[in-house]
Amino acid sequence: MNKSVPPKLTVLQYIFLIHGTQVGIGVLSMPRELAEAAGTDGWISLLIGGGAAVIASLLIISVMKRYPNHTIVELLPLFLGKWVGRAAIVLIILYCLLACITVIGNTVGILNIWILTQTPGYLIVFLFVIPTYVILQKGIHVLGRYSELIFYLTLWMPVVLTITLSDAHWLNLLPVVKEGWGPIISGARLTVYSFLGFELAFFAYPFLHNKKYAALGIVAANTWSLLVFLHVTILCFTYFSPDEITKYTWPTLVLLKGIEYRFLERVDITFLSFYLLVLSTTIFPYVYFTIFSSSHLLKKWDPRKQLKVFLILLVAAFWLYTPTFMDLRRLTELWSQAGLVFGYAVPLLISGPIWLYHRSAKGRKI
Repeated sequence: MNKSVPPKLTVLQYIFLIHGTQVGIGVLSMPRELAEAAGTDGWISLLIGGGAAVIASLLIISVMKRYPNHTIVELLPLFLGKWVGRAAIVLIILYCLLACITVIGNTVGILNIWILTQTPGYLIVFLFVIPTYVILQKGIHVLGRYSELIFYLTLWMPVVLTITLSDAHWLNLLPVVKEGWGPIISGARLTVYSFLGFELAFFAYPFLHNKKYAALGIVAANTWSLLVFLHVTILCFTYFSPDEITKYTWPTLVLLKGIEYRFLERVDITFLSFYLLVLSTTIFPYVYFTIFSSSHLLKKWDPRKQLKVFLILLVAAFWLYTPTFMDLRRLTELWSQAGLVFGYAVPLLISGPIWLYHRSAKGRKI
């Protein structure tokens, strides 16, 4: 949003931007969801979901590399016409807005249950919007730097979780594929929203400095996210019994309650406090691209003013109504379905026509 500095992303910033968007609420709740759907074979579901995310990501890159200087919101009016294209941009805005509200709502819910039991939700959101504005007003390159910084600052978290291996029961993972492939495929569907974030390549690709590494970068981001999810899921599956894990809403946090030090009793509180930084790397990109998309519809408005208005309305919305856990579950399911369309179906549907268009036009570009 700051036009005085050319907005460019390095390959590492591009990787960590996508990876940070993917690794969020799913790390805390995914083990339980996979256990409910596929039992202890849920780790296989993760492999299938990760493979699907990589394929969809490469389709997005194959589309965007034909128009290296255009984001998806700039391409839609060119392909669909002015009015249909603007309607499609509105749908993209709604999608990013849905992702924002879902992640923020889940974050508020977790904090109200685990740490800040007496704090109103709108005050927690207010504390979030201050750093959101400070970072996002500077542009996508600062957002990329922030995502990279948070990645380095939170590298200790997987190490802390690994301590629980001393109490692991590896027999919980056996036998493999004990209930057939049906539950495993069903579990793979649940991983859709956890791997969402790669679809932001529709926006981030034009800002990448070395575009020849775009495909490699997005595969690296998806692979690293898959490793994080596998790490947490296998730890939870081997620590809890197959029946016990389904009783915890956020088994990853419960897992941490078994770790104690003489100088630190509640490791889970410390972990969750730092994990807010990880959650911010999921929230910030969706907020940024909500404003980025709306600025193409409201060109007379300064994007910074739009950001201020959006954040004020966000706090006001949580002041008027704080979503219940049933509301958050519905929002998560809706986001998962919308992500299935925007992240998986759209690249598949548009890659073919674009390839035919370029073939008939003999390589003519926009």
